[in-house]
Amino acid sequence: MVAEIICVGTELLLGDIVNTNAAFLSKELAALGISMYHQSVVGDNAERLKESLALALSRADIVLTTGGLGPTYDDLTKKTVADYFGLDMELHEPSVKKIEALFQRRNWPMTPNNMLQALVPSGSIVFFNDYGLAPGVAVENGGKTVIMMPGPPSEMRPMFIERISPYLQQKTGGIIRSKTLFIFGMGESSVEDTLRELMTTSANPTVAPYAKQGEVQVRVSAKADSEAEALALIDPVVEQIKQKLGSVVYGVDIGSMQNALVTALKQKGLVCATAESCTGGLVSAAITDIPGASAVFAGGVCTYANALKTKLLGVGEDTLNRDGAVSAETARQMAQGVRALTGADIGVGVTGIAGPDGGSDEKPVGLVYIAVSSPAHSDVKKLMLSRGHKNERNSIRSIAALHALSMMLEAARKA
Repeated sequence: MVAEIICVGTELLLGDIVNTNAAFLSKELAALGISMYHQSVVGDNAERLKESLALALSRADIVLTTGGLGPTYDDLTKKTVADYFGLDMELHEPSVKKIEALFQRRNWPMTPNNMLQALVPSGSIVFFNDYGLAPGVAVENGGKTVIMMPGPPSEMRPMFIERISPYLQQKTGGIIRSKTLFIFGMGESSVEDTLRELMTTSANPTVAPYAKQGEVQVRVSAKADSEAEALALIDPVVEQIKQKLGSVVYGVDIGSMQNALVTALKQKGLVCATAESCTGGLVSAAITDIPGASAVFAGGVCTYANALKTKLLGVGEDTLNRDGAVSAETARQMAQGVRALTGADIGVGVTGIAGPDGGSDEKPVGLVYIAVSSPAHSDVKKLMLSRGHKNERNSIRSIAALHALSMMLEAARKA
């Protein structure tokens, strides 16, 4: 079964909005075992959309569209698809009631064009929208299927996961399940080299690596008649990969490094704190992105100025004069100092040169020291994160933050 994606919206063509929908759908379709060879973006123009639709249907069994389901004159997707298949438009009564109830509840005047969101091609399958007003719609005609979804990711993603994915599973036959291993401390090429034989010889489940900034994910997917059968195929391969890669695998289906850290801290009843210089609060922000982080995060300080390193964290003036702000000893004292300041079980200190200025032959751009301090485990790492590229400041800071989270995770698991 082959699918194709058409993302609708002039704002996408102009670059006003980044097209994250296509990336999301690509991954979800792959997880369902549905192949995809083309995807496109088309503006809010009925004729060009019809041309794109015709081309997509000539080479795919399923076409998924995002966008163009709203109440304005340029929301043309449903009408264009209906015209393509020679279908009339009709009101979907449950959506009508939802729209009317919203306007009544908010005491807003409702203009007639709002009802456009409740119009669907006759005989279509309707996917109720729990996160917005415009429903999703599927038209099945002549062995082809067109699935139309809202453009906002906050509506499209949950609709796909909760309603459209089960609908597509019925078409693919059987079910597909996946588990993802999260890897930090080994590059994509090394991961692929280590797992190459497994990747090339395993057909069900499949093994596929994906590079992320600073880390790698390996997805193991299997197709079977039931979830239990799929997991029975997946689990031995996951264990085999963990044995091959070792400690660089920091979790399975864990979501992110910060989620792994918060989970480990909760399990151990520990609290952490951060002291940051070059990362400017990125480590604290990553931790507090996770719901429930308040139970395990005491707080963080951002001390760019040496005077604040001394005043807030107790970094010795002699250390700063002798070793400098970017040094192993300064990072160590920052980690110890934030523990003393907050009473946390685990403290991390990050100091470095993110650039583009401030480097020297002795201490170049990309030099970062990270220290972790806890009763059970303390460590300091020296990192060289620059690859000599221009405008890599954000990359240096982001990867340094990942290392800090990883070191805190190690400390939490050793506690």
